[in-house]
Amino acid sequence: MSLLSARGGHWTSDGTGVTVIIPPPGTVASGEVRGGAPATREFALLEPTRLVDRVDAVVLSGGSAFGLAAGDGVMGLLRERGMGLPTPAGPVPIVVGLSVFDASVAALVRPDFAEGGRRAAQAAFDGVPFEAGRVGAGTGATTGKWRERLDPSGIGMAEGRAGDASVVALAVVNAWGDVIGPDGRPLSAPPFDPAAAPAAAPFPTANTTIAVVLTDAKLDKIGCNWLAQSAHTGFARALHPAHTRYDGDAVVALATGELETPVDLEHLRAVTSEVMAAAIRSTA
Repeated sequence: MSLLSARGGHWTSDGTGVTVIIPPPGTVASGEVRGGAPATREFALLEPTRLVDRVDAVVLSGGSAFGLAAGDGVMGLLRERGMGLPTPAGPVPIVVGLSVFDASVAALVRPDFAEGGRRAAQAAFDGVPFEAGRVGAGTGATTGKWRERLDPSGIGMAEGRAGDASVVALAVVNAWGDVIGPDGRPLSAPPFDPAAAPAAAPFPTANTTIAVVLTDAKLDKIGCNWLAQSAHTGFARALHPAHTRYDGDAVVALATGELETPVDLEHLRAVTSEVMAAAIRSTA
């Protein structure tokens, strides 16, 4: 599936991995966290009030906070290629990271995430075909933990159009809840009883869904922030429960600005919600 004009690459290890998205120069970015247990790197700079309005890479990883080291490897490779925010000391790559608590953490697997990040970024530059499924950051992802299940998940992708604008959503689905269809019924588990209490969480923070939404529309940083909010609406449509205290749900929105035709932001947001829900459901 297309990532529009962005590049993408994976590094897959034992029960974990890294996925890197490298947008074209000039891409505007923002994002939003709605879960209670995020593992992120440089996410604060995505707020609309912050000075920097671009990113050089978005790094999705397994390994919980350990996996955020993948950003170091990506940053090193980008610096070698002369990419980054110009400063008197040379370019400083702006690398945003998001991580999920996947199977590798429980198994005490400690791969070299920095090297994995570098390899994933190199795969993106080399044009290795980008795939969804149990690869990269989605390798050790599972869902249904609120009912003491471990339903296999992974990376999901979907795309749509809002007028002349294209929208692509990519999600690493490692949720505490279930993936649900448009009718509200779980796609990978038996129907649940709304009156029944969820299972007690022996280690409730071992979850999180992280995502990237890309569009070729021209948006400013505030517009990208609105787009990230709408992507979270897609989370709520395709996950139950979503945005819990036990999930670090986070979205980065990227607007490449290649489309010169004006786009109605609310139309774009409505499509983004549907596309994100479809990307999440594709993992079930």
